[in-house]
Amino acid sequence: MMEERDLSANARRKTPWRGTVTSAQPRIRLLRSFDERSHNYLGYVLRLDGEVGGQHREFSVAIGKAAQAKHMFQAGFEVSGQAVHVPDPRTEPAEMYKASKLKVLGSAPDDTTSPPWRGPPPPLEVYRERGHRRLAAKTYDTSCSSCIWGAKMPTQMIIDQWNPSKVKWRFETHCYGPKSCKLYKSGPTRKVPGRRGMSWTEEDWVDEDSTAHRGPDE
Repeated sequence: MMEERDLSANARRKTPWRGTVTSAQPRIRLLRSFDERSHNYLGYVLRLDGEVGGQHREFSVAIGKAAQAKHMFQAGFEVSGQAVHVPDPRTEPAEMYKASKLKVLGSAPDDTTSPPWRGPPPPLEVYRERGHRRLAAKTYDTSCSSCIWGAKMPTQMIIDQWNPSKVKWRFETHCYGPKSCKLYKSGPTRKVPGRRGMSWTEEDWVDEDSTAHRGPDE
């Protein structure tokens, strides 16, 4: 019991970090229940190259909506703070969360007028209104992980609607950017598992319907 308490205390301990922001993206959790889905718009994710816990490496930190509105973080900012390591990596797109004592130490904004876009990400309400299309995981990793319109979502899948405690997790990559983006690739359709071995395939029409209100360059 004492060992369990020690581990819990260690998980809550805040770790200092500082680094240069390489991307700022929305922090969104996706919930799937067979052919239904919903989103939880939690805040933003900063990916950084710098020092964390005495080591130099790449890492990621989740921040809240208010923190982003205050500091307008974007690629090129040098930032410091402290945060807690995420207890369950399946549920978060960032390595650390509950960030505090955030400071902007310097800035060399990495604005771009062509994809991938690296300015400050818009308010979460903009992402909600725009809707997203699925994005191939390989394309996200190679071209879109630094873009404000890309999102890597921890996805909770309820396998049995009559037993909501039966769930699976996976990560999905999605794009909120202009439909004319030359870097975009949808990748294969995604299947959602259901009860008794059933599955549902999310066909292209779902993405088309989600973004039908936008023109090709919006």
